[in-house]
Amino acid sequence: MRFISCLVLTLLVASPAFANVTGNARIVDGDTIHIGKTKIRLHGIDAPESKQTCTADGKVWPCGQEATQALVEAISDQSVTCKGDKRDRYKRLLAVCYVGNINLNAMMVSNGWDLAYRKYSADVVDDEAVAEKARVGLWRGEFEKPWEWRRSKR
Repeated sequence: MRFISCLVLTLLVASPAFANVTGNARIVDGDTIHIGKTKIRLHGIDAPESKQTCTADGKVWPCGQEATQALVEAISDQSVTCKGDKRDRYKRLLAVCYVGNINLNAMMVSNGWDLAYRKYSADVVDDEAVAEKARVGLWRGEFEKPWEWRRSKR
């Protein structure tokens, strides 16, 4: 009996923290949402920070705020389902999130609001190429990659 208890405990500790979370989302920024008490980071993508600006046609525009607004509009009060099995250092669930069968992570990148976060995943690299070629979202002008912008603000 003791062996079985130890085996069960080992499996529980070793297994990933897989989670499917479904519900109404509160959008924090272009790559982070909350569903209930669960904080979720959209896996494999990186959005400009809320205070980040970009330039297009010689004018500065609030690209971080617009990326957040793009996610707000994509979700549009619909139920969101997020699937993930890891957490980041801030204890956010790293997940791919969906509205119906629309992959929000890929959609945000293909519309040019987020970048593929190659350091963590190559899942949406092709979507980024589509956005860059179409010159949509961030790609319509000049911008600093979000991870570089954050580094410069430290």
